[in-house]
Amino acid sequence: MSTTTKPVNQKAWLLVLPVIICVAFSAILPLMTVVNYSVQDIISPERRVFVGTEWFAAVMRDEDLHAALWRQLTFSLAVLAVEIPLGIALALSMPAQGWKASLVLVLVALSLLIPWNVVGTIWQIYGRADIGLLGAMLQKMGFDYSYTGNASHAWATVLMMDVWHWTPLVALLCYAGLRSIPDAYYQAARIDGASKFAVFRYIQLPKMRGVLMIAVLLRFMDSFMIYTEPFVLTGGGPGNSTTFLSQYLTQKAVGQFDLGPAAAFSLIYFLIILLLCFILYNWMQRVGTQEKEGGHE
Repeated sequence: MSTTTKPVNQKAWLLVLPVIICVAFSAILPLMTVVNYSVQDIISPERRVFVGTEWFAAVMRDEDLHAALWRQLTFSLAVLAVEIPLGIALALSMPAQGWKASLVLVLVALSLLIPWNVVGTIWQIYGRADIGLLGAMLQKMGFDYSYTGNASHAWATVLMMDVWHWTPLVALLCYAGLRSIPDAYYQAARIDGASKFAVFRYIQLPKMRGVLMIAVLLRFMDSFMIYTEPFVLTGGGPGNSTTFLSQYLTQKAVGQFDLGPAAAFSLIYFLIILLLCFILYNWMQRVGTQEKEGGHE
C-alpha cells in the first residue's frame, strides 16, 4: 500500500520576510559592522590593520570606564528603588472606573509623551536659581542648590528627572495588572475580613508579578542606556559626576574618533546589559517560584 506525502506549503514564510529584512538592516548589519571595527585599527578610510582583541583588553583596563560603570549601576538601581514602589503606590491610588479613571490615565501618561531632549531642557530651566521654580525655591529656603556646580546636586537632579519622566510607565503597567484581577478575589477577602495590607500582600502583589517583571526589566534597560536627558541637563558634569556609559561611549566614538575602542566598548556594553537583565529576570522568576511553593505548603 503506497502512501503519498502531501507537500508542505512554505509560502507563509514570505509573510515574515519584511520583518526579517527590517531587523537585518536595523540590527544585524550595524552589529556586524561594529564587530568588524572592534578588531581593527582604523588608521584611515583606506588603511586598516587587524588587531584582534587588543581593543577589548584596552577597554577593560580603562579606569574611566570602571568609574562610568559604577555610576551607571548606582543610577539604575536607584531608579528601580524609587520608581517601582512609587509606581505601585500611584496605581493603587488611581480610580478604577468612570470618567475620573480616564482623566487620571491621560494626566499620568502626559510626561511619557514628551521627547527626551525636551525633558532635559525642561529640567534645565526648572533647576535654574534665577528663573527656575525648583532652583529659586531652594535658594529662598537657604539651600545652596546648583546642579551645574555641585556633583551631588547634579546627580540628584538627574535622578529626580528620570523619576518624573518614567514613573508613569510603571504606574500604567501596574494599573493594567490591577484591573485584570477578578472581583471574586476581593469579595473573598472582604468575607474573610482581610485588611488592605493583606489584600495587597496576598492578592494584588502576586497578581501583578508579571507586569512588575516587565516594568523592572524595561526600566532597568532604559536607565542603563540613558543618554539624552543627562546630556542636555548637565552635559555629563560637573566633572564626570553624571557621565554615564552611553555618554562615555559617545565621547570615545565621536569626540575622540577612536572607532576601534568605541566599537569594542559597544559590544561590551551590549553584553553587560544582556547579562544583567538575564540575572535580574532569573532572580525574579526564582523569587516568584519560591513564593508559590511557600503558598502551597
